[in-house]
Amino acid sequence: MNRFFLFCVVVACFLQGCKQNSLAENNGGTDDTDSIGMVDDDPTADETDELISEEPMPKAAEEFFDDFFFNFASNKRLQKERICFPLLVRSNAKTDTLQSKDWHTDHFFMHQEEYTLIFDNEEQMNQAKEVPVEEVTVEKIFLSQAFVNQYVFRKKNGQWKLDEIRKQTLSLNPNASFLAFYRRFASDSIFQHQSLNEEIQFVGPDPDDEFSQMEGVITPDFWEAFAPELPRDTIYNIIYGKRKTSADDKIFVIRGISNGQEVMLTFHHQHDKWKLTKLSE
Repeated sequence: MNRFFLFCVVVACFLQGCKQNSLAENNGGTDDTDSIGMVDDDPTADETDELISEEPMPKAAEEFFDDFFFNFASNKRLQKERICFPLLVRSNAKTDTLQSKDWHTDHFFMHQEEYTLIFDNEEQMNQAKEVPVEEVTVEKIFLSQAFVNQYVFRKKNGQWKLDEIRKQTLSLNPNASFLAFYRRFASDSIFQHQSLNEEIQFVGPDPDDEFSQMEGVITPDFWEAFAPELPRDTIYNIIYGKRKTSADDKIFVIRGISNGQEVMLTFHHQHDKWKLTKLSE
């Protein structure tokens, strides 16, 4: 089973339950940075989860982390099996452990239409798809609370395992400067406009040819016509390997889960300010 087909199978299984869960969460559910895991109260999601849990994860999914993680996030039984209990939980200077009975299934971003990634450059982004690694950190970033939960996965005896959770304030994250900027960029339209480069490179689909791309330049005066919808509350990032950088360039990727669409915003840091320099669709 190839990687793309595996991805589509997992997404198709969840498609029915996703929208109902999103509505339930928007009508009263909130992210809790003090808790680990997420309880799903929607019966449709529970039924779907049980069906997925009956299916074994393909062995080929073990090679690349993305393939494993989509199975981990969508399969309740597999998730419990792939956590090293008692699970180490670090919070600033405090260290604690979490027992199996206290873990609630966390579907991460599987119940929403998209997820996000942050890279320093395009080479780094391409390596994430091609180069096998032994350690990956999935970050759940609570922008409004300025808090980050880091889920550290390590490969042990050829199998991916959730080995540790780190809870930190946003200011301690390697991407702290960019994340603080992005939080305001996504929620403050005036600040967003002030943070645009004088010329923004644009790459997108050619309206006259669906198989071709067009390139051009956007000026701030026309930004509203091109501006994508940006997530404002909880976003995600996946760190492949032990990368810890504070580069002057950041590529913020918004990747669709079921439609294959992807939007990339490139920012450059200069003179203590982040500026949007490129938009790719």
